[in-house]
Amino acid sequence: MKITVIGAGAVGSTTADNLVRRNIAEEVVLLDIKEGVAEGKAQDMMQTAALLGFDSTIKGVTNDYTQTAGSAVAVITSGIPRKPGMTREELIGTNAGIVKSVVENLIKHSPDIIILIVSNPMDTMSYLALKSSGLPKNRIIGMGGALDSARFKYQISQKLQASANDLNAIVIGGHGDTTMIPLIHHATWNSIPVRSFLTQEEQDDIVKKTMVGGATLTALIGTSAWYAPGAAAAAMVESIVRDQNRLFTASVFLEGEYGEEDINIGVPVIINKKGWDRIVPLELSEDEKTLFKNSANAVRNMNQVLKDSNII
Repeated sequence: MKITVIGAGAVGSTTADNLVRRNIAEEVVLLDIKEGVAEGKAQDMMQTAALLGFDSTIKGVTNDYTQTAGSAVAVITSGIPRKPGMTREELIGTNAGIVKSVVENLIKHSPDIIILIVSNPMDTMSYLALKSSGLPKNRIIGMGGALDSARFKYQISQKLQASANDLNAIVIGGHGDTTMIPLIHHATWNSIPVRSFLTQEEQDDIVKKTMVGGATLTALIGTSAWYAPGAAAAAMVESIVRDQNRLFTASVFLEGEYGEEDINIGVPVIINKKGWDRIVPLELSEDEKTLFKNSANAVRNMNQVLKDSNII
């Protein structure tokens, strides 16, 4: 079993570190375009094996896709990172070309690969990967909803002073500050609705902080976050490799589900060895349906930029 991580920046290297610590694959390949970076980080991580007790091997390579041959799963994190004041949408021009090229190179050497997209704007990059690759829709997955849902649970746990592990809460919609939809009315604390413990003002505050979670961290540390994105990507890869049938929110291609077509956007899905296996329906309120429709329209507008630029 081989897993490839494209991009040895903060998110990519953290993803690779999580993967080897979990002994998910025999080999993890970390690839970057900058000479020596992936090799150096791979050596650094391998030098923790005796301390952490893992047996996986991590290999760093510089822009050599032949080393990725036979990969079961690839995680694409490459692209320019988000800076303070920058929206995910502003990344589209640069990152579209990078993601398209990476996908082509991966498929050339691993035609049966499942691809997990982390690069932003994530929903649009997932749509680009699907349209440009010709892969079956279940083998292209956008990671953002898993990260947003983890951030949602964090905000709820802080307000309740509860363990995040006791919470069930998901975010659907686009992976953007104005397009994600934290489903506070569906969130539970060990099966009890969190609304039973929170005022409306507290609920609204949780939703607001969740939606700007990425921007908040970008303002604090000067670039995109990496620990939580890396952990989210690794958890999804583990569910694929170990056929765990875990339920995540992921950006997948819709063909009428949730009233939308020809779009990649975050909805609850089962993740297993097939990639994403099936979409899980949710009973949404009329307000939630409206929010989802608005989110889909915003994502579709971003996708149109790719079409207008003849990228797809």
